[in-house]
Amino acid sequence: MYGTPGRAPAPRVRYVGTVDKKNALRAGAVMAGTTLMMLLMSSPVLAVTRDDGDDPGPGLTIGETLGLYVAAPLVLFAVIAGLVMVLDKSRKQQQV
Repeated sequence: MYGTPGRAPAPRVRYVGTVDKKNALRAGAVMAGTTLMMLLMSSPVLAVTRDDGDDPGPGLTIGETLGLYVAAPLVLFAVIAGLVMVLDKSRKQQQV
């Protein structure tokens, strides 16, 4: 529309590519086949029987689980963030 007078307008850019039905079906079939093979090969049924020498310990309580997987990472994050803020020297350089 706008531009140099006497010149042809720039062609419109197409941001959406055309995907024909055959390629979409092929991609879907490959993805479905891959997913199915991964599920079949994982075979969680084999985990039901214990192996020789398998000696699992006692399970974790709810408090231990929350402490290990929620509280410990949060405390570690807070310690690292605190050390970064305390040892930050960029504020001292700005005052000079």
